[in-house]
Amino acid sequence: MAFWPMVGATAVTLVALLLERILRLLDLLSESSERFTFVAQLAVNLVPHYVGLTLPAAFFIALIIVVNRMNQASEIDALLAAGVSLTRLAAPYLVLAGVLSFLTLIVFGALQPYSRYAYRAVLHAAQNAGWSGQVPEGTIIAPNDDLIMTTDQADAAGQRLTRVFIRRLTPEGREEVTTAGVAELRRTADGKNVTLMLKDGQQLRFNRRGEPELLSFEDFTMQLPLSGPARLLRARGGDERELNLFELAKKANDPQSVIPRETLLAELYGRLARALALPLLPLLAVPLGLSAKRSGRAPGVIVGGILLLAFHHLIQLGQSFAETGRAPAEAGVGIPFVAFAAICFTVFLTSRKRPGETPVGRVMEHLANVIVRVRKRVKLRRKALP
Repeated sequence: MAFWPMVGATAVTLVALLLERILRLLDLLSESSERFTFVAQLAVNLVPHYVGLTLPAAFFIALIIVVNRMNQASEIDALLAAGVSLTRLAAPYLVLAGVLSFLTLIVFGALQPYSRYAYRAVLHAAQNAGWSGQVPEGTIIAPNDDLIMTTDQADAAGQRLTRVFIRRLTPEGREEVTTAGVAELRRTADGKNVTLMLKDGQQLRFNRRGEPELLSFEDFTMQLPLSGPARLLRARGGDERELNLFELAKKANDPQSVIPRETLLAELYGRLARALALPLLPLLAVPLGLSAKRSGRAPGVIVGGILLLAFHHLIQLGQSFAETGRAPAEAGVGIPFVAFAAICFTVFLTSRKRPGETPVGRVMEHLANVIVRVRKRVKLRRKALP
């Protein structure tokens, strides 16, 4: 029952995050003629990163929704009256959490490192891509250090040009300036050059003696080189976030590793902590879902969201402390994980005695009362307005 709400919450959040990132990437790569191809590749490589971010929250929200729905229909009351314990009720969700924890370990341990490197490779290629054989209107194109070209007007494809200016250095180092009223660009069959057919123009060049020569022409054809994207500057593994779990463990025991040992251990423990936190979520979500019968669903989601957000940021803080040498990696990551686990077990064990009544549940009730009061005040102010 929790599967489809979790899938829905994950999909909605994932699409929202990807759309926001895609808009930024389109703005960043607006000058590239192949920006849509690059953006599509970048978006695919971002999916594992955002899945790792959204899956725990989506699973938690789905659990609260399902438990609250059963509670509102008095199914939970009937099961408890029949002698079914809260532990038995939570057992299916714990099994599902175990499966998701294993999948998350694969995402954090293998998919994210490789997709992160692939994302950086595509972005590097997009930002360093060479001239594609198209000239946007009013844009200066510099395919290489020896050639600069610009045009006042161009068609939508960037291949029919008006009022063209070209400055080129010959292999002998002499300057050559060409202007034309109209020009047309065509790629050669091998895809390595562009044929430029110029009409009604002039060319100023210098001979071997350094004397200027002016050539007027009605039709003139010249070939210009296309430049491909620059190669990636480094291989995968220069950043600890690009290493999988096995590589992190191996490099942490390698005394000749370029990356500091504590940085590698902090990254390793951080990924394990985030994956192993999923089996703890049912221990927190089931009691909050039971408490939501009296206080509503929103306070439970808010309290749980605050706890998950605090856990995520505390893990990041612990990793930062380990990387700067302020704390051992075991303590920096282990303390937030143990604290979060203690909260989850305390809430669940307290709720076993009196289902629906937990310290967090009381906080939820107070929060619900605050929300009700704020709504009443807002309504009164609206009524008081003329």
